Amino acid sequence: MTDLMPQSAPAAAPAKRWVYVIPVAAVMYMLAYLDRNNVSVILPYMHGDLELSNADKGLVGGVFFIGYVFLQIPAAILAQRWSARKTVLLLMVAWGLAAALSGLVQTKSQFYAARFVLGFFEGGVWPAVLILLASWFPLRERARANALWMACLPLSSVLMAPLSGWMLDHAGWRWVLVLQGLPPLVWAVVWWFAVADRPAQARWISRAEADHLERSIAADEAAKPSAGSGSYRDAVRQKPVLVLIGVYFFWITGFYGFNLWLPSVIKELTHDGSSTEVGLLTAIPFTVALAVMIANAVWSDRTGRRHRAVAVPLVVGIAALLLGQAVDGALPRMVLLCLTAAAVYAPYGPFWAIPGELLRFEVVAVAMGLINALGNLGGFAGPYLVGWLTDTTGSSASTQPVRRPAGQATEGVS
Repeated sequence: MTDLMPQSAPAAAPAKRWVYVIPVAAVMYMLAYLDRNNVSVILPYMHGDLELSNADKGLVGGVFFIGYVFLQIPAAILAQRWSARKTVLLLMVAWGLAAALSGLVQTKSQFYAARFVLGFFEGGVWPAVLILLASWFPLRERARANALWMACLPLSSVLMAPLSGWMLDHAGWRWVLVLQGLPPLVWAVVWWFAVADRPAQARWISRAEADHLERSIAADEAAKPSAGSGSYRDAVRQKPVLVLIGVYFFWITGFYGFNLWLPSVIKELTHDGSSTEVGLLTAIPFTVALAVMIANAVWSDRTGRRHRAVAVPLVVGIAALLLGQAVDGALPRMVLLCLTAAAVYAPYGPFWAIPGELLRFEVVAVAMGLINALGNLGGFAGPYLVGWLTDTTGSSASTQPVRRPAGQATEGVS
């Protein structure tokens, strides 16, 4: 036991990772998620600008994900072979400019194109950061590291939905898009000086701490099974990887369908409330999601039950959406919206820890890029399907936990 003490003692020392790497990455992606999702708050208040139908609004949300798939694998390979830090920096500057310019569009087609370009540049960030985290956090910490970074997703909605609502009350939607596209350009400077690709390159960590981390991660790699010949093709053809792609596609279909249309549904529950009121209420489900997301990741790391930590929340989310069709009253519906939000966010940390347990570092980048690329096509399917169904049925009840008397038009999304 005494022989183990010198190696186990430094385990608590590299805690700076949680202060330097995670918050800087979380703020970075929170800004990306803001530029991706601010359109959901804006759409109910465009008041006929660009003449968008509900299906068009769904396409505005969905076309982002057509562009999103292109850089998934190239960015993952660049992050692995070149530099995750530099890859994210270049993409951050490009998406910030694209987000700001999207406020200058004059036609529906230009809006589609702007959202496509934004998705194109944002697409490579997710796998690049996952590669970065794999160089800083051993597998036993991976779900927590993923969840704390990915907590930026609900946190962005908690903080930014009210901000977007307040900005809409004081400025037009174009100014909201322009102004919210500028922070990534500023944060790129922070990213460059605060983040390193691996512990040995960081100026704020001792050599002993860096060696401890590298030994832990090397031990994780040595314990993994080989992927056939070790080629990318062998890695992505493994059955577990194909299953993860399918699960992620259907999960993300519901995830972004829910996220894009949540402010419109809440606007309806408030009987056409102000944008500030809708923004504040929209933050409530995401606050619940944030707490559940982190708790589920901690449980996953402690027990190692990754699959259960993914499957159970998704089943709960399905049940909450179905139950919403039989419930009346604003408060019960709001409770179900909170439950659904918690369910669709909770699997993130455990889910993205699974590829790192299955595949060695030299091939996991491509596998994660492929999972995210094909899975996020559900981000196109979900918002567009909701918009199309709303136009077809005249009601959002068919896809969200909200009901209305037959024939009543949908408010706030037309």
